[in-house]
Amino acid sequence: MAEDEKIIMRIEFDRGAFEAIVEEYTKPVFNIAYRMVNDYEDAMDITQTTFMKAYEKRGSYDSRYKVFSWLYRIAVNESLNHIQKRKRESNLTYDPADRRLTPEQIMIQNETAGRVQNAIMDLGLDHRMVVVLKHFQHLSYAEIGTILDIPEKKVKSRLFSARHLLKEKLSAKGFKQ
Repeated sequence: MAEDEKIIMRIEFDRGAFEAIVEEYTKPVFNIAYRMVNDYEDAMDITQTTFMKAYEKRGSYDSRYKVFSWLYRIAVNESLNHIQKRKRESNLTYDPADRRLTPEQIMIQNETAGRVQNAIMDLGLDHRMVVVLKHFQHLSYAEIGTILDIPEKKVKSRLFSARHLLKEKLSAKGFKQ
């Protein structure tokens, strides 16, 4: 029996097992939701809903897949549901991690991050999902395919197209890098 399957089975008898899953995967699930909906509060709600649904649907866990793939799939679906309900977009704010930068460097980074995020948000959902999962969650093509339930070849094709579209969008807005 795979380790992930054991963890899911333990949830029935040990509340701490699910708490451990929540603790381990909250940040990555939140990051997916945030990159998809572009709103902190909405991403927090999606994260919470993802774990509630995972707990409720723990019996449907397929041991052929890793727990994180199962959770990411739920998070992506919840993000898509949210986007379809709200149909809104907002700008990301950028909080620079490196405080040693000069104010000018911070301003340039904020502007760059904003342009890139706006370009990502301009992508269609299919392209946005693969960009977020590959470049912000650092998942493999196979993992992305599992999460999105598409062949690995289709993941590569979408990512290629998404990168091309991003380059065009950024170039059209005068971004040269």
